[in-house]
Amino acid sequence: MPAYQSQLAEKTARLAALLAPFTAPPPAVYPSLPVGYRMRAEFRVWHDGDDCYFAMTNATRERIRCDSFPSACEAINRLMTPLMAAIRNRPALRYRLFQAEFHAAQTGEVMVSLVYHRPLDDAWQTEAQTLAATLGVSLIGRARKQKIILGHDFVQETFHVGGQDFHYRQYENSFSQPNAAVCAQMLAWACQQAGNLQADLLELYCGNGNFTLPLAKRYRRVLATEVSKSGIRALRENILLNDCTNIAVARLSAAELSEAMRGERSFRRLQQDGIVLAAYNFDTVFVDPPRAGIDDATLALLARFPRILYISCNPETLAANLTVLDATHRISACALFDQFPFTPHIESGVLLERR
Repeated sequence: MPAYQSQLAEKTARLAALLAPFTAPPPAVYPSLPVGYRMRAEFRVWHDGDDCYFAMTNATRERIRCDSFPSACEAINRLMTPLMAAIRNRPALRYRLFQAEFHAAQTGEVMVSLVYHRPLDDAWQTEAQTLAATLGVSLIGRARKQKIILGHDFVQETFHVGGQDFHYRQYENSFSQPNAAVCAQMLAWACQQAGNLQADLLELYCGNGNFTLPLAKRYRRVLATEVSKSGIRALRENILLNDCTNIAVARLSAAELSEAMRGERSFRRLQQDGIVLAAYNFDTVFVDPPRAGIDDATLALLARFPRILYISCNPETLAANLTVLDATHRISACALFDQFPFTPHIESGVLLERR
């Protein structure tokens, strides 16, 4: 598709320009399917007389009716028409419904959340149970201070990386990568950059363990940190799901871990889990920070490690962080992962090694 190749070339040139001051090698480029790539989709539900329909708004706030969504995977598109037909014809499901969220896995498993501006009653639950059974989905109803789960509040995703399957519970209303095919390529690239099998890995911002699980196969031990309680919950479940025995988990922010490693504070959370930082022989630190990038204190912590593996969802903040890390480290590998075709969004990765 020429239009897709053109926008991907523009992104590649933009990333290369941002990394040029750091003498980075040309980025490896991992393209997306131009359609059918999204495993998550969120729509407003627009009510218009006797009709109602899924809708989105564009950059100019214009409302666009969505009877289908080409960016979404086949499983989501297959559900959109029968789900909306059921909502239109069932007042208990339709009344004051304002949002619908879809989350699918590559297996075809789908979870649908319906969000309301009113309390959900027995009539809603009766109709919703019938709908969930008819469509073969997990269905969640959400309203203020209310959440009703019919089935599961997660989908189970599987990524094949390095000849092995890794299984993940991806929970409703929690972060997961929306483009599953490109996510698998990201995991494979990160594993290719892994360091010494006899050394240890420190991971910050680990979330549900998306990178943690496959990287753990490339290191002696992993210490994974995350501040979100829901992220820690999913990570612990995914560790058990994959029978990983060399991962320790600490509920600490990046700033708190920096304080602990500098010896400025001791944390009961580390002691309770039997984590002794001095016992680790860290070869690599892995980071996948939010769009704002990494704060100065954490950058100072990263500079202490021989190798830094950095996944970024914002190339501008990545470049800003690299102006600091360039004093101690050089870029030995980089990549562009096109998670979001036909948007300006760039997901990238760099491996930095000590000078």
